[in-house]
Amino acid sequence: MLPLQFLSLFLISVFADYEEKKKKKVIIYDTSVFKRGDLLEVPRTLFTHFGIYLGNNRVAHFIPDILPVFITDKKALEKMVTNNRLILGVLTKQASIRVDSVEDFAYGAEILVNNMDKVCSRPPLNGDEVARRAEKLLGSVNYYSLLWYNCEHYVMYCRYGTSMSFQTYQFCKAVRKIVCSKTCSLLSLLLCLFMIFYLEALPIFGILPTVIIPFTIWMAS
Repeated sequence: MLPLQFLSLFLISVFADYEEKKKKKVIIYDTSVFKRGDLLEVPRTLFTHFGIYLGNNRVAHFIPDILPVFITDKKALEKMVTNNRLILGVLTKQASIRVDSVEDFAYGAEILVNNMDKVCSRPPLNGDEVARRAEKLLGSVNYYSLLWYNCEHYVMYCRYGTSMSFQTYQFCKAVRKIVCSKTCSLLSLLLCLFMIFYLEALPIFGILPTVIIPFTIWMAS
C-alpha cells in the first residue's frame, strides 16, 4: 500500500501546485446571462468541452479525470480538473458527471451559449427539463469514450433528447478521408517496401502495428 499512497500524495501535490498557478489567471464570468438549462461550450485541449448550466453558478458536465483512480479525498477531487488530469482520464477512460462552478468549468476560456441550437435539427427541451436530466445523471459513469460517449453526447441528450456528437462525426469523416485516400495507400505501400528491402527493418515493421493497432482500437472502443 505504501507505493500507492506515496503516488497518491505525489499526484495531489502536483495537481494542487498546478491549480494554484491556474487560479492567478481566473476570469470572472457574468452568470446573469445564463439561464437554467443552457448549453455551455468552451475550447479544452484539442476538443470543445460541453456542460449544462444548472443555475447559481453551477455547471453539470461529463469530464474525464484520472485523480479518482488514486485517491478518495473529496476536497481534492472537488478542485478544478486541470488539463493534465483530463488528458490522463481520457487515456484511462476514467470520467464522471460532476458539478463545478462556471469558472472551473470554463478553465479561463470564452463561453459559447446554446451554440448547438443552430446545428441540431431537433428543438431544445424546456430549460428546467434539460437541467433535471443533467442532474439525474450526476455521478460516476461506467463507460467513457473519446469518440463514442463523451461530454457532447451527454449534453445533447439532456437538451435535445438525442445522444450524438458532431465532433465525433467530423473527426471520423476527416480520418476516413485521409486513411481511405489513394495517396495515403500508395505512400504506406512505398514506406513499407522501403523499410523491408532497403532498411531491412522487418522486425521493427512488425512491432509498430503491434503497438499502434491495439492503442487505436482501445481509444475508439
